[in-house]
Amino acid sequence: MRIPSPIKRFMPDGFISGILLMILLARLIPGIGHEGSFIELSLLIKGGIGLLFFFYGLKLSPENLKKDLSNWRLHLLIQLITFLVFPLLLLVFYPFFKESEQEILWLAVFFLAALPSTVSSSVVMVSIAGGNIPSAIFNASISGVIGILLTPAWMGIFLDQQAEAFAFSEVIRDLVIQILIPVTIGLFMHRYWGSWANRHKQRISLFDKSVILAIVYRSFSDSFTNGIFSSIPASALLVLSGGVIALFFVVFEGTKWLTGLMHFDREDRITVLFCGSKKSLVHGSVMVGVLFAGSTLGSLFLVPVMIYHAFQLFYISLVARKYSLEIPYQQQHSQR
Repeated sequence: MRIPSPIKRFMPDGFISGILLMILLARLIPGIGHEGSFIELSLLIKGGIGLLFFFYGLKLSPENLKKDLSNWRLHLLIQLITFLVFPLLLLVFYPFFKESEQEILWLAVFFLAALPSTVSSSVVMVSIAGGNIPSAIFNASISGVIGILLTPAWMGIFLDQQAEAFAFSEVIRDLVIQILIPVTIGLFMHRYWGSWANRHKQRISLFDKSVILAIVYRSFSDSFTNGIFSSIPASALLVLSGGVIALFFVVFEGTKWLTGLMHFDREDRITVLFCGSKKSLVHGSVMVGVLFAGSTLGSLFLVPVMIYHAFQLFYISLVARKYSLEIPYQQQHSQR
């Protein structure tokens, strides 16, 4: 069976391969662009994050976002799942990990749970499955904006106790300078440069990915240099992978049950299911670059995000394909 090209595009591809190559490079040649170098990688990353979120705001259309506000039940449910249900599921297990050697691994998974949903892949998968595309666009877009505030807020509950890894006042400052101000300027400039951003979205996407690859390299380079992973046994990483995949299925199946209970129609159920269960590797990488800019723990917090990201794309692409086969032939062609 031939996989439709949109699904193939968002399955593990060149971008995922690039991330793995950056991890390998960090293992073999750590320290490229270290502090004191002619070109410091940390400074390039800070500037890149600012531009990344400027372009993100530039591509958002305030008019389109306003149009879909009437479907408030769907939007509220998706955001509650993304920013409340996910973290609460992890908080239930916190007493079992508190003040233990595995607390840092729990915190890494909690970071995953606090992240916003994906943007591009959510919309594409909803489109393939025959869901509510305008609502998918709205929620994928607004999720990233909400995450700018809520993800650091959730993490601050636990990380402000670890002064070496997290200085909350400095994080808030960097958050405002590198993310909040650029995305606000981008939103304001959409009316002037929005069409330009849409014409060059492939180049902007390439720039975004380049910034993320630089963040991944620097995070893992610092960790390998300081021996972060040498203290974590392979069995713990295996359990971590199993826990992350279990989290996905709990949210995915729970969301499916909840949308049926709330009597959403087929299109809205698909949209809630796909947008509410996904987590963004892009935002996760960027947040690591901001929240853990002065720490060697950044790469550790990326591990659950990468596992979840790869699995969600694989599994949801299969589900999207299954749903697409249920769409009547005429309806499929009317959506093109």
